[in-house]
Amino acid sequence: MIVTIVKRASAVAVALALLAISMSSCATSTAKREGHAAGTPAVMVRGTGDLGLVIERADGAVVVVENTSRTALCRIDGLGDLSHASAVISRDARYAFVFGRDGGLSKIDLLGCRIVKRVIQAGNAIGGAISQDGRVVAVSNYEPGGVKLFDAGTLELLSEISARELTGTNSKTVGLVDAPGRRFVVALYDGGEIWLIDAEEARNPAVRRYHNIGQLPYDAFVTPDGRTYVAGLFGEDGMAMLDLWHADAGVKRIDAGFAQSGQGERLPVYKMPHFEGVAFAGGKVFVPAVGRHEVLVIDGATWKLRGRIPVAGQPIFTVARPDGREIWVNFALPDNGKVQVIDVDKLKVGRTLEPGPAVLHMEFTPRGEEVWMSLRDADAVVVYDTATKSEITRLPMRAPSGIFFTSRAWRIGQ
Repeated sequence: MIVTIVKRASAVAVALALLAISMSSCATSTAKREGHAAGTPAVMVRGTGDLGLVIERADGAVVVVENTSRTALCRIDGLGDLSHASAVISRDARYAFVFGRDGGLSKIDLLGCRIVKRVIQAGNAIGGAISQDGRVVAVSNYEPGGVKLFDAGTLELLSEISARELTGTNSKTVGLVDAPGRRFVVALYDGGEIWLIDAEEARNPAVRRYHNIGQLPYDAFVTPDGRTYVAGLFGEDGMAMLDLWHADAGVKRIDAGFAQSGQGERLPVYKMPHFEGVAFAGGKVFVPAVGRHEVLVIDGATWKLRGRIPVAGQPIFTVARPDGREIWVNFALPDNGKVQVIDVDKLKVGRTLEPGPAVLHMEFTPRGEEVWMSLRDADAVVVYDTATKSEITRLPMRAPSGIFFTSRAWRIGQ
């Protein structure tokens, strides 16, 4: 028995020695590749799980941040018109794909703090998505309309789905999201359609069109399980819903209930609600109402309207804290300096905060202990403790807007 133990220990020692030699060899090789002499300190190794980027909308730049120590790491210029920019994150959480208003599609290396590649793919773009397997990036365009598919690795154009060729008009495309099965779903603002795009063969995608879905779909969301796609209708008091498990059944209507309660008349709309921020919590969907000072509460199983929560102004984003206990809401002018926190259990506003002028976007840390808010007119991103509702710190930024953490990489409809 003693001899056996000694032999095993000896074998382990040999294995460890070989591993050490291998690691030393790898370190030397890496140092040479990165321009370091063997034995000198290498560049700090960093994970990507707590990284993200903040859009500086006025300067065509992004700031790479990490949320563990609330630090700005670097600034990347040369990204064009980011006045209404959004981003999605690569499968490995190393890269971000930024969609600019000037039609620019930019691939950003978050670790290297650099632009990998940038292409101008349209005259006016509004957003995009990345496929389930992370290999295809889709971009929705205002001008000339339609959707383009790109290789996520090289940004090679794989195919173009032209709105004019399919519908006869250059319809704006909005509410583009990814869906299971290497599919994308998008709405046509001018065309009153929803497209279900199968990108399994990305160079020759199959498009399924759903006609007459309602007037002026302006944005959309997909449920966290990837089953249900819902588009808001600016021209009607309702929403259009497509069950992707039963795509043959077509598009159904979700009634917002205004007509039933005599509240059909809208207030002037200063900014359209953003459905990519729609909140899901407690088996319910919390939707910002167009032209109302209300958040709609919809049953997540039946898709029936269950109530309305009065809020301080016209809501833009309704964002759920990751544990689903609260919904944080920001607003259009003249109330865009406020944020209200809805108690999901009580279905009413519990706290009203005033972080600063022009709160444009809110992003929770992956487990929800903090929330980052962009304050465009204060040139800052403010970080709040979600338990105490108190400010922790502010990071100076130039007219910040969208905040996108890498934890989005593993969410459907990120």
